[in-house]
Amino acid sequence: MAIDGFADWLQTPQGRYVLDWEQAKLDNLLADIFGFNALQLGFPQIDFLRANRMPFRFCCGDRAGVAAISDPHHLPFATNSLDLVVLPHILEFDANPHQILREVDRVLVPEGSTVVTGFNPFSLWGLRRLLAGRRGAAPWQGHYLSVPRLRDWFALLGHETRGGAFGCYAPPVTQEKWLQRWHFMEPAGDRWWPIAGGVYVLQAIKRQPGMRLVTPKWKDRMARAKALALVPRNPLTHKSDERR
Repeated sequence: MAIDGFADWLQTPQGRYVLDWEQAKLDNLLADIFGFNALQLGFPQIDFLRANRMPFRFCCGDRAGVAAISDPHHLPFATNSLDLVVLPHILEFDANPHQILREVDRVLVPEGSTVVTGFNPFSLWGLRRLLAGRRGAAPWQGHYLSVPRLRDWFALLGHETRGGAFGCYAPPVTQEKWLQRWHFMEPAGDRWWPIAGGVYVLQAIKRQPGMRLVTPKWKDRMARAKALALVPRNPLTHKSDERR
């Protein structure tokens, strides 16, 4: 699962450009996903869960530096035990991404969320990967997955996709000054070619057919008690009751 050279690439101007966009989008998206247990699969040196407010947030991977060392194809978590799983660039660099998604589906609770980040093959960055070939250095050696393909995979698992976004419309130049000069393409890309961003963030929610949420009765009693407590008492009526 580990991507050789990817962590070092993230320290380059190209990598920081991608990481800054993804971190900002994930901060905004994950802040509104609630539950108890959140898992980040891979990249322990980057806290993609930093904006999430779940009480238990941890990282799992196949190398040291994580809370749980594990094969991502066989996660060491109980079925229906996690509320959120974040997959940062994991699927496109793994030989068996379908098995990873099946494991994620297994460990997620109903209505749990999966958030994926990846490179868009239908972009200037995807063209750069084709020119480099699969033998290129990070991050060009991956098998980039399109958003429509991911939507199909999630649909087969019974997950509903939503909350997606594209970004990083500048060409994959290597120098900071050129990335800054191409910055004007960010707002232009969002407006004119929104599906051609170099990277994307996609959210999928595990749906449970026929499931209906039932509110505990104690909540109903508390709500009724609170409503009664808020009803103002008429002081005149109260005095007449006391005289009786």
